[in-house]
Amino acid sequence: MKLKMENYKSVLMADFDRKKHWENIYQTKQLNEVSWYQPTPQTSINFIEQFNLPKSANIIDVGGGDSFLVDYLIDNNYQNITVLDISEAAIERVKKRLGNNAKKVNWIVSDIVQFNTTEKFDFWHDRAAFHFLTEEKEIASYVQLLQNKINTDGILVIGTFSEQGPLKCSGINIKQYSENSLTSLLSNSFEKINCFTTNHQTPFNTLQNFLFCSFKKL
Repeated sequence: MKLKMENYKSVLMADFDRKKHWENIYQTKQLNEVSWYQPTPQTSINFIEQFNLPKSANIIDVGGGDSFLVDYLIDNNYQNITVLDISEAAIERVKKRLGNNAKKVNWIVSDIVQFNTTEKFDFWHDRAAFHFLTEEKEIASYVQLLQNKINTDGILVIGTFSEQGPLKCSGINIKQYSENSLTSLLSNSFEKINCFTTNHQTPFNTLQNFLFCSFKKL
């Protein structure tokens, strides 16, 4: 019975279409009907201000969806902004919101583990995308991407669910992280700067505990 259950789980994972899942979310839910909605992404903004990034810094927001971080970057005259998301619907929604300002952003529709670029980045931001990678192979691919695509002395900021956070989001499993586990995972190429946990209040008045960590590329 145990073997049959494991095989059943494997079939479910094999059949899961991640892109289809997220396209459906963004096509059927309004901006404030998803748990990750933030009218002001203050924690992410604080990181950008903390590191005093030059306006010419090459910045990428991974899993940016229709987040308002891109609005902040545009309003503060950052010149090289990339937003990546698996969902074309999410990106089209934020482009419509930004109007003419959308032309100031490089938009990429891609699953992060399939992302291929010649670009290298000075600031890599990921709030709540990485923790959706639960397979070891995909996690390793993401870490390799970070090693290859962040400039030396570049900054990496990752926000994931902590060990006190949810086990699922948007109906699918996530991988929780602690300061130690995340730091250890990235230790070959990154030096930890700071880690802390914080609660995110969802539009449904529930709390999600996040771990945020910043790293410097060695």
